[in-house]
Amino acid sequence: MYLWLKLAHLVFVILFLGNIITGLFWHAHAARTRDPRLLAFTMDGIIRSDRLFTLPGVAGIILAGVASAMKGGLPIFGTGWILWTLILFGVSGLVFVTRVAPLQQRLKIFASAAESPAGFDFAGYQRIARTWEMGGTLALVTPLAGLVLMVLKPAL
Repeated sequence: MYLWLKLAHLVFVILFLGNIITGLFWHAHAARTRDPRLLAFTMDGIIRSDRLFTLPGVAGIILAGVASAMKGGLPIFGTGWILWTLILFGVSGLVFVTRVAPLQQRLKIFASAAESPAGFDFAGYQRIARTWEMGGTLALVTPLAGLVLMVLKPAL
């Protein structure tokens, strides 16, 4: 049972991290076009994929991770690499909820409001997008650091 829980945990980690990485990639790809319709479409896709992959990934990571730790006899708050991974995961979630998700909506609305590509304020869009990218990068780097801790299991 422990190995199945561990496998489920890893699958959810892959879904979670993969979705963040591809969201940042597709937004950068769409931004090169400077087309507000494509940017709005891309942000809509990113928001949807968060609902389908990131948020369920969070739930799966927590449930399967806690269950596998319990099944493996690892104290969750008494095992340093688990505790620090949970803290990093929490920081990622906080950044996502307070910065990334609201900015995604704002970017989608900003791009959707453009009446034509010629009248699109790309510089204004980019200012918001840079903040979103910084938040997205932080929301990605923190769980990646947690992944490193989970694999290497350092004595903390």
